[in-house]
Amino acid sequence: MLFITNKAINEALALKAGRKITFDQQNNQVGQSLYFCRRNGANDYTEIGSTVLLEELRLSNAEQILIYIHGFNNQMESDIFPRTETLQELFDSCQQNFVQVIPVIWPCNDQFGVIRDYYDDQDAADASAFSFSRLLEKFIAWQETNSSDGVPSCLKRINVLAHSMGNRVLRGTLERWGQYNRNGSVPLLFRNSFLIAADIANESLERGSKGDYICQSSRNVVVYFANDDLALRSSKVANDGNVINKSITRRLGHSGAENPDLLPRNVYMVDCDEINNIYDFPKGHAYFLKDNNGDPGLVFNHVLKAIQTGRVEVDDQAARTKVIY
Repeated sequence: MLFITNKAINEALALKAGRKITFDQQNNQVGQSLYFCRRNGANDYTEIGSTVLLEELRLSNAEQILIYIHGFNNQMESDIFPRTETLQELFDSCQQNFVQVIPVIWPCNDQFGVIRDYYDDQDAADASAFSFSRLLEKFIAWQETNSSDGVPSCLKRINVLAHSMGNRVLRGTLERWGQYNRNGSVPLLFRNSFLIAADIANESLERGSKGDYICQSSRNVVVYFANDDLALRSSKVANDGNVINKSITRRLGHSGAENPDLLPRNVYMVDCDEINNIYDFPKGHAYFLKDNNGDPGLVFNHVLKAIQTGRVEVDDQAARTKVIY
């Protein structure tokens, strides 16, 4: 499995392709160095460098790429890699050599106390945006270099799936990329951006907001939300909530968009309230994988169809909404 991370490593910072590297799970320091790696097995990682990783993706048999950005309080071996493997298995069970899943890993806390971890991870998510914006610029530069050198460009379609606080990473990454590298706008890079249980404010995708860069960079932006997502029910109180004045910051993955009329036309809302607890009881937060029988779940199938067709299945085309049940 290939992966990219800005987690701090125990070895020297300088790139040395082919070396074994290790990560300290207790160290959630946000590094500005990026590591392009291969996971050979549990806790067995090799640094391969950006050129090798990008070339492997260009030459792989997969038709499309899915970048997976994990959520808060996730660790590499216990959470991120198993979930990536599950996603890959589900795609392969539907169609071999169709999608290759690449996790982008940002440093999460692993201390005692979920509340403290939550706020620490918010800081880590925001800080990680600077290094991952460099990743996007590195990809564009690699494509341009290949073109000038006569090497065929990578023509694979790229999709991104951000879960929970991973949406904060995605939003910040594209915002910083647009501000610092792209003169206030970003190119169309992703075929689909799937925002699942997004732990960002529910007005984040409105025109002119921080998340507008997600809409600029994507053909389709698909928001999956559930009102009884217990993780996000707690999150909306934790985020800028003034409980005395009854002011609560609602989360995009909990209530959907604050005002759909202010959204760009490529944003779709998918209500998962009927099924989220069936797939992830009792929190109802990670509902995009398989069902209790091990088969692809309804949300996964909706994601798959959008990747296959480039179009988002909805119940109401004018409102751009769907209810999954």
